[in-house]
Amino acid sequence: MENTTNSTSENDYYYNTEEYSVANPDEDVPVHLGYCREAACIIMVIFNVIIFLLGIIGNGAVIWITGFKMKKSVNTTWYLSLALSDFIFCATLPFTIDYILKGSWIFGLFMCKFNSFVMTLNMYSSIFMLVIISVDRCITVKFPVWAQNQRTVQKASVVVLLVWFVSSLLSIPPAKFRDITNHGSKDICYSNYEHHHKTVVLMRFTFGFLIPFLTIFTCYSILIRKLRANQMSKSTKPYKIMTLLITTFFICWLPFQVVSILELDRTEHSSAFHIAQQVSGSLACANSFLNPFLYAFMAKDFKKKCYSFLSKIESAIDEETRSAFRATSITNSVDNRHSTAF
Repeated sequence: MENTTNSTSENDYYYNTEEYSVANPDEDVPVHLGYCREAACIIMVIFNVIIFLLGIIGNGAVIWITGFKMKKSVNTTWYLSLALSDFIFCATLPFTIDYILKGSWIFGLFMCKFNSFVMTLNMYSSIFMLVIISVDRCITVKFPVWAQNQRTVQKASVVVLLVWFVSSLLSIPPAKFRDITNHGSKDICYSNYEHHHKTVVLMRFTFGFLIPFLTIFTCYSILIRKLRANQMSKSTKPYKIMTLLITTFFICWLPFQVVSILELDRTEHSSAFHIAQQVSGSLACANSFLNPFLYAFMAKDFKKKCYSFLSKIESAIDEETRSAFRATSITNSVDNRHSTAF
């Protein structure tokens, strides 16, 4: 296969990955510009280090609390899976940071593919878990009797395993097209899509954004209508947490999806488009450390009691569990009264 080089200057951008693409995806040799010296590159390194540190600490805390400290429930199962996904992604960030700094991939072909696989796995598993959380909440409110009888930790665990299995299958294609090539004295880890770039991007947009968005929107519409009709929720905090989690995900991932689609029709990338790619990629990565801090932020007096961060995470998740049970009980009472009346 004949290699072609991109005409981008060595002082413009530093590397090409699926997440921060700066080269034409149909070219065999990506842009590579040596060591990290530019301001944009340094900022990117600092940002990734922050994501790594906060992501490991925050998600590690959620894993510890939901997995070992709190009593197992359906809700803790959902949030444990979400935290595991984010933790695994953050744990691989040192490889990306090293790549940015050195401008050369020194970890071999397997890790080149694995790094891409983990990012895509994180995207799919996170959005699928948010879909599951939304559907679960909707079913709990809409069909409280069924939910009370059928909603178990064992079944939730099976659903989580299924989510991870499907996410893994969907993450294989991007990893498959990952490759390493030598560019001067440097090894480059890049996406060698050949003629499959459009298929990969459209599949990622359809299953990783469009279908989940429509599902979540439908669940929220049903949920809000039901709650307003019964006026049964005494605490709005669990719904605020869920809303923040989902809103944050879409804010972080929508720019990445849009830029990826816009890239399909471009043969040459302007400086502004390069920046858009970097910013959208950074936002996508940022989602992995934000979730646990959203739990703490929703607890009372967060600013005054930062030292109680771990207990606030537990309190926020535990309140969601109690609220789900309370909503089920109250709806049962309302439904029973209606049945008696007729």
